Amino acid sequence: MLPDDAKVSLDDDDASAQVLQVLARLDTDLIGLAAVKRRIREIAALLMVDRARARFGLSASKPSLHMSFAGSPGTGKTTVALRMAEILHALGYLRLPKVHAVTREDLVGQFIGHTAPKTKEAMAKAAGGVLFIDEAYYLHRPENERDYGQEAIEILLAEMESERGSLVVIFAGYPDRMGAFFASNPGLSSRVAHHIEFAEYSAGELAEIAELMVARDHYVFDAAARGAFTEYLDLRMAQPQFANARSVRNALERARLRQANRLVQAGGAVTRDDLMTLTEADIRGSRVFGRS
Repeated sequence: MLPDDAKVSLDDDDASAQVLQVLARLDTDLIGLAAVKRRIREIAALLMVDRARARFGLSASKPSLHMSFAGSPGTGKTTVALRMAEILHALGYLRLPKVHAVTREDLVGQFIGHTAPKTKEAMAKAAGGVLFIDEAYYLHRPENERDYGQEAIEILLAEMESERGSLVVIFAGYPDRMGAFFASNPGLSSRVAHHIEFAEYSAGELAEIAELMVARDHYVFDAAARGAFTEYLDLRMAQPQFANARSVRNALERARLRQANRLVQAGGAVTRDDLMTLTEADIRGSRVFGRS
């Protein structure tokens, strides 16, 4: 224990340095999401300060780290969960910087006596790290009296309380459904300290995300392709089942298919630039333009 007049640096030990690196990667990996990044930084800061307080013998109740991530598909929830696991591992709150992702099917059985072992098996696989439950609201089906989802929730509740030192649970899904899910489960809601909302991306942010994805795969848009992709986003965002960054990634995969087909059909030799460049034709080949 340090004497009362000692001073402790909050950012010069190995753990804090790792946390700062993870936060920097969060900024690099994810466009936008300012409110989410701010909340993650606040949680990290609290845990770093708690470590410093412990060195002076200043005790405080152990913070609950179970979370809810509410947002549409493709808004970065899984990526943030991975970064959160790395932060908690660096600071000693988790043994492993891992995320085990599950859905209702991984937790809920179809007959009596099946749900408990399935739920406990999922938690065992996540032990020491993060259990990420996607579309968590499907665990609660009040219209079906014989549904076993409530049994899974009760097991989760017990384990979330007893295993606070070795497991963090993150519930994820659409914002409106997550609100109803927690409203119907007061005991569950009280155990989730951090409710974080992931906003929809704007068209401009999605264009930036596309540029990052293209660059990481060693491709480039030519000028006409960049303009065509902006038009693509405007059209696709207005259509059903749009999934933000996930839809952008799928669109780029299909553009790469069209580019490859174009090059092979043209025959002959190709240059490095040819292999890297996505053209306007590669973008406008999408069916989205045919529906406009």
